[in-house]
Amino acid sequence: MKVFGSSGARGVAGRDLTPEFVLRVAKAAGTVWEADRAAIATDTRTTGQLFADATAAGLATVGLDVDRLGQTPTPAVGHYCERHGIPAVLLTASHNPPEYNGVKLIGADGVELSVDILERIEDHVLTEEFDTAAWDAVGETTTIETVNRDYVDSLVNSVDREAIADADLTVALDPGHGAGTFASPEFYRRLGCRVITVNAQPDGHFPGRLPEPVPENLADLGHLVRSTDADVGIAHDGDADRSVFFDETGRFIEGDASLAALAESELEAGDSTVAAVNVSQRLVDVCNRVGAELELTPIGATHIITRVKELWAEGRSVPIAGEGNGGIFFPNHRLVRDGPYIGAKFLERVAAQPASEVVAPYQEYHNKRINLSYESEAELQSLLDAATEYVEHSDVEATTIDGYRLDYGDAWVLVRPSGTEPKVRICSEATTEQRATELADEMEAVLEDAR
Repeated sequence: MKVFGSSGARGVAGRDLTPEFVLRVAKAAGTVWEADRAAIATDTRTTGQLFADATAAGLATVGLDVDRLGQTPTPAVGHYCERHGIPAVLLTASHNPPEYNGVKLIGADGVELSVDILERIEDHVLTEEFDTAAWDAVGETTTIETVNRDYVDSLVNSVDREAIADADLTVALDPGHGAGTFASPEFYRRLGCRVITVNAQPDGHFPGRLPEPVPENLADLGHLVRSTDADVGIAHDGDADRSVFFDETGRFIEGDASLAALAESELEAGDSTVAAVNVSQRLVDVCNRVGAELELTPIGATHIITRVKELWAEGRSVPIAGEGNGGIFFPNHRLVRDGPYIGAKFLERVAAQPASEVVAPYQEYHNKRINLSYESEAELQSLLDAATEYVEHSDVEATTIDGYRLDYGDAWVLVRPSGTEPKVRICSEATTEQRATELADEMEAVLEDAR
Protein backbone atom coordinates (compact mmCIF):
# COMPACT_ATOMS: atom_id res chain seq x y z
CA MET A 1 0.00 0.00 0.00
CA LYS A 2 1.27 3.46 -0.90
CA VAL A 3 -1.17 5.61 1.09
CA PHE A 4 -1.63 3.58 4.25
CA GLY A 5 1.42 2.32 6.12
CA SER A 6 1.60 -0.14 9.01
CA SER A 7 -0.99 1.86 10.99
CA GLY A 8 -2.83 4.30 8.75
CA ALA A 9 -1.38 7.33 6.95
CA ARG A 10 0.89 9.68 8.91
CA GLY A 11 3.18 12.61 8.34
CA VAL A 12 4.23 16.04 9.50
CA ALA A 13 1.10 18.18 9.52
CA GLY A 14 1.01 20.77 6.75
CA ARG A 15 3.98 19.23 4.95
CA ASP A 16 3.41 15.50 4.48
CA LEU A 17 -0.18 15.41 5.70
CA THR A 18 -2.39 18.19 4.36
CA PRO A 19 -6.10 19.02 4.69
CA GLU A 20 -6.43 18.41 0.96
CA PHE A 21 -5.08 14.87 1.31
CA VAL A 22 -7.28 14.13 4.33
CA LEU A 23 -10.29 15.41 2.38
CA ARG A 24 -9.52 12.92 -0.40
CA VAL A 25 -9.14 10.04 2.06
CA ALA A 26 -12.50 10.90 3.65
CA LYS A 27 -14.22 11.07 0.26
CA ALA A 28 -12.63 7.77 -0.76
CA ALA A 29 -13.63 6.04 2.48
CA GLY A 30 -17.19 7.37 2.21
CA THR A 31 -17.34 6.11 -1.37
CA VAL A 32 -16.23 2.58 -0.44
CA TRP A 33 -18.17 2.24 2.82
CA GLU A 34 -21.71 0.98 2.48
CA ALA A 35 -22.91 3.46 5.06
CA ASP A 36 -25.00 6.61 5.29
CA ARG A 37 -23.31 7.83 8.47
CA ALA A 38 -19.77 7.88 9.91
CA ALA A 39 -17.94 9.22 12.96
CA ILE A 40 -14.92 11.50 13.28
CA ALA A 41 -12.61 11.70 16.29
CA THR A 42 -9.19 13.11 17.16
CA ASP A 43 -6.48 12.70 19.76
CA THR A 44 -5.16 15.84 21.47
CA ARG A 45 -2.88 17.13 18.71
CA THR A 46 -3.09 20.81 17.82
CA THR A 47 -3.94 20.00 14.19
CA GLY A 48 -6.75 17.60 15.11
CA GLN A 49 -9.57 20.11 14.61
CA LEU A 50 -8.12 21.24 11.28
CA PHE A 51 -8.08 17.71 9.88
CA ALA A 52 -11.42 16.82 11.47
CA ASP A 53 -13.00 19.73 9.60
CA ALA A 54 -11.51 18.50 6.33
CA THR A 55 -12.74 14.98 7.08
CA ALA A 56 -16.26 16.19 7.84
CA ALA A 57 -16.34 18.07 4.54
CA GLY A 58 -15.13 15.00 2.67
CA LEU A 59 -17.65 12.63 4.19
CA ALA A 60 -20.53 15.08 3.75
CA THR A 61 -19.51 15.62 0.11
CA VAL A 62 -20.18 11.95 -0.67
CA GLY A 63 -23.48 11.99 1.22
CA LEU A 64 -22.61 10.65 4.68
CA ASP A 65 -23.98 12.20 7.86
CA VAL A 66 -21.23 12.87 10.40
CA ASP A 67 -21.01 12.24 14.14
CA ARG A 68 -18.32 14.50 15.62
CA LEU A 69 -16.91 12.69 18.68
CA GLY A 70 -14.24 15.24 19.60
CA GLN A 71 -11.05 14.25 21.46
CA THR A 72 -11.19 10.65 22.58
CA PRO A 73 -8.97 7.54 22.88
CA THR A 74 -8.72 5.27 19.86
CA PRO A 75 -10.37 2.32 21.69
CA ALA A 76 -13.30 4.57 22.65
CA VAL A 77 -13.85 5.26 18.95
CA GLY A 78 -13.93 1.50 18.32
CA HIS A 79 -16.50 1.08 21.10
CA TYR A 80 -18.69 3.82 19.61
CA CYS A 81 -18.50 2.33 16.11
CA GLU A 82 -19.35 -1.17 17.34
CA ARG A 83 -22.22 0.09 19.48
CA HIS A 84 -23.80 2.17 16.70
CA GLY A 85 -22.78 0.09 13.69
CA ILE A 86 -21.04 2.91 11.82
CA PRO A 87 -17.46 3.39 10.53
CA ALA A 88 -15.14 6.20 11.59
CA VAL A 89 -12.20 8.34 10.51
CA LEU A 90 -9.78 8.86 13.38
CA LEU A 91 -7.24 11.67 13.23
CA THR A 92 -4.24 10.53 15.26
CA ALA A 93 -0.51 10.01 14.96
CA SER A 94 -0.40 7.78 18.03
CA HIS A 95 3.19 7.72 19.34
CA ASN A 96 4.71 10.10 16.78
CA PRO A 97 6.10 13.53 17.77
CA PRO A 98 3.77 16.54 18.22
CA GLU A 99 4.22 17.91 14.71
CA TYR A 100 2.79 14.72 13.20
CA ASN A 101 -0.79 13.75 12.56
CA GLY A 102 -2.43 10.86 10.78
CA VAL A 103 -5.55 9.16 9.48
CA LYS A 104 -6.79 5.81 10.76
CA LEU A 105 -9.95 4.15 9.45
CA ILE A 106 -12.28 2.10 11.66
CA GLY A 107 -14.99 -0.25 10.40
CA ALA A 108 -18.61 -0.46 11.53
CA ASP A 109 -17.58 -3.39 13.74
CA GLY A 110 -15.26 -1.14 15.73
CA VAL A 111 -12.12 -2.73 14.25
CA GLU A 112 -9.44 -1.13 12.09
CA LEU A 113 -10.00 -1.91 8.43
CA SER A 114 -8.33 -4.97 6.96
CA VAL A 115 -5.71 -4.68 4.23
CA ASP A 116 -8.08 -5.55 1.37
CA ILE A 117 -10.56 -2.78 2.25
CA LEU A 118 -7.76 -0.26 2.77
CA GLU A 119 -6.46 -1.10 -0.70
CA ARG A 120 -9.91 -0.43 -2.22
CA ILE A 121 -10.03 2.95 -0.47
CA GLU A 122 -6.47 3.68 -1.57
CA ASP A 123 -7.44 3.09 -5.20
CA HIS A 124 -10.09 5.80 -4.93
CA VAL A 125 -7.65 8.18 -3.22
CA LEU A 126 -5.15 7.77 -6.06
CA THR A 127 -7.67 7.89 -8.93
CA GLU A 128 -9.85 10.55 -7.25
CA GLU A 129 -13.01 8.66 -8.19
CA PHE A 130 -15.64 9.65 -5.62
CA ASP A 131 -19.42 9.26 -5.35
CA THR A 132 -20.14 12.96 -4.98
CA ALA A 133 -23.63 13.67 -3.65
CA ALA A 134 -26.10 16.14 -5.15
CA TRP A 135 -26.52 19.52 -3.47
CA ASP A 136 -29.65 18.36 -1.64
CA ALA A 137 -28.14 15.03 -0.48
CA VAL A 138 -24.96 16.13 1.28
CA GLY A 139 -24.44 14.92 4.83
CA GLU A 140 -25.35 16.68 8.08
CA THR A 141 -23.24 16.94 11.24
CA THR A 142 -24.10 16.02 14.85
CA THR A 143 -21.90 16.65 17.89
CA ILE A 144 -21.67 13.70 20.30
CA GLU A 145 -20.60 14.50 23.88
CA THR A 146 -20.92 11.18 25.75
CA VAL A 147 -18.29 9.03 24.01
CA ASN A 148 -15.65 9.00 26.75
CA ARG A 149 -18.14 8.41 29.57
CA ASP A 150 -19.85 5.57 27.69
CA TYR A 151 -16.49 3.99 26.93
CA VAL A 152 -15.41 4.00 30.58
CA ASP A 153 -18.80 2.58 31.58
CA SER A 154 -18.23 -0.29 29.15
CA LEU A 155 -14.83 -1.11 30.66
CA VAL A 156 -15.67 -1.19 34.36
CA ASN A 157 -17.40 -4.57 34.29
CA SER A 158 -15.09 -6.10 31.66
CA VAL A 159 -12.32 -6.96 34.16
CA ASP A 160 -12.14 -8.45 37.66
CA ARG A 161 -13.07 -5.25 39.47
CA GLU A 162 -13.56 -7.01 42.81
CA ALA A 163 -10.06 -8.51 42.87
CA ILE A 164 -8.48 -5.20 41.86
CA ALA A 165 -10.46 -3.22 44.44
CA ASP A 166 -9.70 -5.71 47.23
CA ALA A 167 -5.96 -5.33 46.56
CA ASP A 168 -6.13 -1.60 47.45
CA LEU A 169 -3.66 -0.69 44.69
CA THR A 170 -1.98 2.66 44.14
CA VAL A 171 -1.55 3.37 40.43
CA ALA A 172 0.86 5.99 39.10
CA LEU A 173 -0.50 7.01 35.72
CA ASP A 174 1.10 8.95 32.83
CA PRO A 175 -1.30 9.50 29.90
CA GLY A 176 1.35 11.70 28.27
CA HIS A 177 -1.02 14.65 27.60
CA GLY A 178 -2.82 12.41 25.11
CA ALA A 179 -6.31 11.05 24.68
CA GLY A 180 -5.92 8.67 27.61
CA THR A 181 -6.44 11.66 29.91
CA PHE A 182 -10.17 11.47 29.09
CA ALA A 183 -10.59 7.89 30.28
CA SER A 184 -7.85 6.18 32.29
CA PRO A 185 -7.83 8.27 35.50
CA GLU A 186 -11.57 7.81 35.97
CA PHE A 187 -11.50 4.16 34.90
CA TYR A 188 -8.81 3.08 37.36
CA ARG A 189 -10.45 5.01 40.18
CA ARG A 190 -13.72 3.24 39.45
CA LEU A 191 -11.82 -0.05 39.75
CA GLY A 192 -11.07 0.93 43.34
CA CYS A 193 -7.50 2.13 42.84
CA ARG A 194 -5.85 5.20 44.30
CA VAL A 195 -4.67 7.05 41.18
CA ILE A 196 -1.92 9.66 41.08
CA THR A 197 -1.01 11.25 37.79
CA VAL A 198 1.67 13.06 35.85
CA ASN A 199 1.22 14.63 32.39
CA ALA A 200 -2.54 14.15 32.75
CA GLN A 201 -3.63 17.43 31.16
CA PRO A 202 -4.65 17.11 27.48
CA ASP A 203 -2.19 19.22 25.48
CA GLY A 204 -1.21 18.74 21.84
CA HIS A 205 2.15 20.39 22.44
CA PHE A 206 3.05 17.48 24.79
CA PRO A 207 5.00 19.73 27.17
CA GLY A 208 5.77 17.09 29.81
CA ARG A 209 7.00 14.33 27.53
CA LEU A 210 6.88 13.09 23.96
CA PRO A 211 3.97 10.76 23.06
CA GLU A 212 5.96 7.54 22.62
CA PRO A 213 5.98 5.55 25.89
CA VAL A 214 9.63 4.49 25.90
CA PRO A 215 12.00 4.62 28.90
CA GLU A 216 13.78 7.80 27.85
CA ASN A 217 10.42 9.65 27.85
CA LEU A 218 9.11 8.22 31.13
CA ALA A 219 11.59 9.33 33.80
CA ASP A 220 8.89 11.33 35.59
CA LEU A 221 6.66 8.27 35.89
CA GLY A 222 9.46 6.18 37.39
CA HIS A 223 10.12 8.95 39.93
CA LEU A 224 6.39 9.18 40.72
CA VAL A 225 6.20 5.44 41.42
CA ARG A 226 9.18 5.58 43.78
CA SER A 227 8.15 8.77 45.60
CA THR A 228 4.58 7.63 46.26
CA ASP A 229 5.18 3.91 46.92
CA ALA A 230 2.84 3.09 44.06
CA ASP A 231 2.19 -0.56 43.25
CA VAL A 232 2.55 -0.01 39.51
CA GLY A 233 3.13 2.69 36.91
CA ILE A 234 1.09 2.81 33.70
CA ALA A 235 1.89 4.95 30.65
CA HIS A 236 0.00 5.41 27.37
CA ASP A 237 0.91 6.71 23.95
CA GLY A 238 -0.84 9.67 22.31
CA ASP A 239 -4.09 7.91 21.41
CA ALA A 240 -4.10 5.46 24.36
CA ASP A 241 -4.12 2.21 22.41
CA ARG A 242 -0.96 1.06 24.21
CA SER A 243 0.10 0.58 27.82
CA VAL A 244 3.57 0.06 29.25
CA PHE A 245 4.43 -0.47 32.91
CA PHE A 246 6.80 0.25 35.77
CA ASP A 247 7.09 -2.14 38.70
CA GLU A 248 6.76 -1.14 42.36
CA THR A 249 10.45 -0.22 42.56
CA GLY A 250 10.11 2.33 39.75
CA ARG A 251 11.85 0.10 37.20
CA PHE A 252 10.63 0.11 33.61
CA ILE A 253 9.17 -3.21 32.46
CA GLU A 254 10.03 -4.22 28.91
CA GLY A 255 6.88 -4.42 26.79
CA ASP A 256 7.89 -7.89 25.62
CA ALA A 257 7.95 -9.05 29.25
CA SER A 258 4.48 -7.69 30.06
CA LEU A 259 3.11 -9.21 26.82
CA ALA A 260 4.57 -12.60 27.77
CA ALA A 261 3.16 -12.39 31.30
CA LEU A 262 -0.32 -11.53 30.04
CA ALA A 263 -0.11 -14.19 27.32
CA GLU A 264 0.73 -16.88 29.86
CA SER A 265 -2.48 -15.93 31.72
CA GLU A 266 -4.61 -16.16 28.58
CA LEU A 267 -3.24 -18.97 26.41
CA GLU A 268 -4.10 -22.66 26.67
CA ALA A 269 -3.05 -25.69 24.66
CA GLY A 270 -4.45 -25.49 21.14
CA ASP A 271 -4.90 -21.71 21.17
CA SER A 272 -3.24 -19.42 18.67
CA THR A 273 -1.64 -16.04 19.15
CA VAL A 274 -0.48 -13.50 16.59
CA ALA A 275 2.57 -11.26 16.85
CA ALA A 276 4.74 -9.21 14.51
CA VAL A 277 8.07 -10.29 13.09
CA ASN A 278 9.91 -8.48 15.89
CA VAL A 279 8.43 -10.96 18.38
CA SER A 280 10.49 -11.65 21.48
CA GLN A 281 11.70 -15.09 22.41
CA ARG A 282 9.77 -14.49 25.63
CA LEU A 283 6.48 -15.05 23.80
CA VAL A 284 7.92 -17.97 21.84
CA ASP A 285 8.85 -19.59 25.17
CA VAL A 286 5.32 -19.08 26.53
CA CYS A 287 3.76 -20.67 23.45
CA ASN A 288 6.11 -23.64 23.71
CA ARG A 289 5.27 -24.12 27.41
CA VAL A 290 1.50 -24.05 27.03
CA GLY A 291 1.23 -25.68 23.61
CA ALA A 292 -0.09 -22.67 21.69
CA GLU A 293 0.60 -21.79 18.05
CA LEU A 294 2.41 -18.53 17.23
CA GLU A 295 1.63 -16.77 13.94
CA LEU A 296 3.88 -13.97 12.67
CA THR A 297 2.91 -10.96 10.55
CA PRO A 298 4.52 -7.76 9.30
CA ILE A 299 4.72 -5.07 11.97
CA GLY A 300 1.59 -2.99 12.51
CA ALA A 301 -1.88 -3.38 13.96
CA THR A 302 -3.52 -3.70 10.55
CA HIS A 303 -1.58 -6.87 9.73
CA ILE A 304 -2.22 -8.45 13.13
CA ILE A 305 -5.95 -7.71 12.92
CA THR A 306 -6.15 -9.20 9.44
CA ARG A 307 -4.44 -12.42 10.57
CA VAL A 308 -6.61 -12.76 13.68
CA LYS A 309 -9.71 -12.50 11.48
CA GLU A 310 -8.31 -15.18 9.17
CA LEU A 311 -7.70 -17.49 12.14
CA TRP A 312 -11.21 -16.87 13.43
CA ALA A 313 -12.54 -17.84 10.01
CA GLU A 314 -10.68 -21.14 10.42
CA GLY A 315 -12.39 -21.68 13.76
CA ARG A 316 -9.26 -21.11 15.85
CA SER A 317 -9.17 -19.49 19.29
CA VAL A 318 -7.05 -16.33 19.60
CA PRO A 319 -7.35 -15.00 23.17
CA ILE A 320 -4.39 -12.59 22.92
CA ALA A 321 -2.22 -11.02 20.23
CA GLY A 322 0.01 -8.00 19.83
CA GLU A 323 3.45 -6.46 19.88
CA GLY A 324 6.05 -5.81 22.55
CA ASN A 325 5.52 -2.04 22.39
CA GLY A 326 2.52 -2.16 24.72
CA GLY A 327 -0.01 -2.65 21.92
CA ILE A 328 -1.85 -5.80 22.99
CA PHE A 329 -5.12 -7.22 21.68
CA PHE A 330 -7.57 -9.22 23.76
CA PRO A 331 -9.79 -10.28 20.85
CA ASN A 332 -12.44 -11.91 23.04
CA HIS A 333 -13.00 -8.46 24.55
CA ARG A 334 -12.61 -6.44 21.36
CA LEU A 335 -10.27 -6.77 18.40
CA VAL A 336 -8.65 -3.44 19.23
CA ARG A 337 -5.56 -2.28 21.06
CA ASP A 338 -7.08 -0.78 24.18
CA GLY A 339 -4.57 0.94 26.48
CA PRO A 340 -6.83 1.42 29.53
CA TYR A 341 -8.06 -2.18 29.26
CA ILE A 342 -4.52 -3.53 28.83
CA GLY A 343 -3.59 -1.65 32.00
CA ALA A 344 -6.51 -3.17 33.87
CA LYS A 345 -5.58 -6.70 32.77
CA PHE A 346 -2.12 -6.10 34.19
CA LEU A 347 -3.70 -4.80 37.41
CA GLU A 348 -5.50 -8.15 37.72
CA ARG A 349 -2.07 -9.78 37.90
CA VAL A 350 -0.65 -7.13 40.26
CA ALA A 351 -3.62 -7.68 42.57
CA ALA A 352 -2.25 -11.17 43.24
CA GLN A 353 1.51 -10.46 43.37
CA PRO A 354 3.90 -7.50 43.01
CA ALA A 355 4.52 -6.27 39.49
CA SER A 356 8.21 -7.21 39.71
CA GLU A 357 7.22 -10.82 40.44
CA VAL A 358 4.62 -10.85 37.67
CA VAL A 359 7.31 -10.27 35.04
CA ALA A 360 10.27 -11.93 36.77
CA PRO A 361 10.01 -15.17 34.72
CA TYR A 362 10.32 -13.18 31.48
CA GLN A 363 13.30 -10.94 32.24
CA GLU A 364 16.11 -13.22 31.03
CA TYR A 365 16.37 -11.54 27.62
CA HIS A 366 17.95 -8.21 26.70
CA ASN A 367 16.97 -5.87 23.86
CA LYS A 368 18.62 -3.08 21.93
CA ARG A 369 16.80 -0.67 19.61
CA ILE A 370 18.33 1.87 17.21
CA ASN A 371 16.52 4.28 14.89
CA LEU A 372 18.31 5.71 11.84
CA SER A 373 16.65 8.77 10.28
CA TYR A 374 16.86 9.51 6.57
CA GLU A 375 16.11 12.61 4.50
CA SER A 376 15.21 11.21 1.07
CA GLU A 377 14.03 8.11 -0.73
CA ALA A 378 17.50 7.78 -2.25
CA GLU A 379 19.06 7.73 1.21
CA LEU A 380 16.51 5.16 2.37
CA GLN A 381 17.31 2.97 -0.60
CA SER A 382 21.04 3.12 0.14
CA LEU A 383 20.38 2.01 3.71
CA LEU A 384 18.17 -0.86 2.57
CA ASP A 385 20.66 -1.92 -0.10
CA ALA A 386 23.35 -2.10 2.57
CA ALA A 387 21.08 -4.23 4.75
CA THR A 388 20.35 -6.54 1.81
CA GLU A 389 24.03 -7.02 1.07
CA TYR A 390 24.77 -7.72 4.74
CA VAL A 391 22.01 -10.31 4.93
CA GLU A 392 23.10 -12.03 1.72
CA HIS A 393 26.55 -12.61 3.22
CA SER A 394 25.20 -13.75 6.59
CA ASP A 395 25.67 -17.28 7.90
CA VAL A 396 21.93 -17.66 8.63
CA GLU A 397 18.85 -17.45 6.44
CA ALA A 398 16.78 -14.30 6.86
CA THR A 399 13.07 -14.10 7.59
CA THR A 400 11.65 -11.54 5.16
CA ILE A 401 8.06 -11.07 6.36
CA ASP A 402 8.90 -7.44 7.09
CA GLY A 403 12.46 -6.28 6.48
CA TYR A 404 15.18 -8.77 7.42
CA ARG A 405 15.29 -10.82 10.61
CA LEU A 406 18.37 -12.94 11.29
CA ASP A 407 17.96 -15.65 13.94
CA TYR A 408 21.15 -17.03 15.47
CA GLY A 409 19.58 -19.45 17.96
CA ASP A 410 20.77 -17.57 21.03
CA ALA A 411 19.86 -14.16 19.59
CA TRP A 412 18.29 -12.28 16.67
CA VAL A 413 18.50 -8.93 14.90
CA LEU A 414 15.87 -7.22 12.73
CA VAL A 415 16.28 -4.29 10.32
CA ARG A 416 13.27 -2.71 8.59
CA PRO A 417 11.95 0.65 7.40
CA SER A 418 9.39 2.21 9.72
CA GLY A 419 5.82 2.30 8.46
CA THR A 420 5.04 5.53 10.32
CA GLU A 421 8.21 7.68 10.31
CA PRO A 422 11.21 8.35 8.00
CA LYS A 423 13.42 5.97 9.92
CA VAL A 424 15.04 2.58 9.54
CA ARG A 425 14.63 0.59 12.74
CA ILE A 426 17.15 -1.92 14.09
CA CYS A 427 16.07 -4.27 16.89
CA SER A 428 18.01 -7.06 18.54
CA GLU A 429 17.50 -9.52 21.37
CA ALA A 430 19.83 -11.89 23.19
CA THR A 431 20.30 -13.64 26.50
CA THR A 432 23.07 -11.15 27.36
CA GLU A 433 23.07 -7.38 27.03
CA GLN A 434 26.49 -7.48 25.37
CA ARG A 435 25.33 -9.84 22.62
CA ALA A 436 22.19 -7.77 21.90
CA THR A 437 24.26 -4.60 21.72
CA GLU A 438 26.86 -6.15 19.44
CA LEU A 439 24.25 -7.36 16.94
CA ALA A 440 22.47 -4.00 16.76
CA ASP A 441 25.66 -1.96 16.66
CA GLU A 442 27.13 -4.09 13.87
CA MET A 443 24.00 -3.63 11.75
CA GLU A 444 24.02 0.10 12.48
CA ALA A 445 27.68 0.39 11.40
CA VAL A 446 26.95 -1.35 8.10
CA LEU A 447 24.06 0.98 7.33
CA GLU A 448 25.92 4.12 8.42
CA ASP A 449 28.82 3.18 6.13
CA ALA A 450 26.34 3.19 3.24
CA ARG A 451 25.57 6.86 3.79
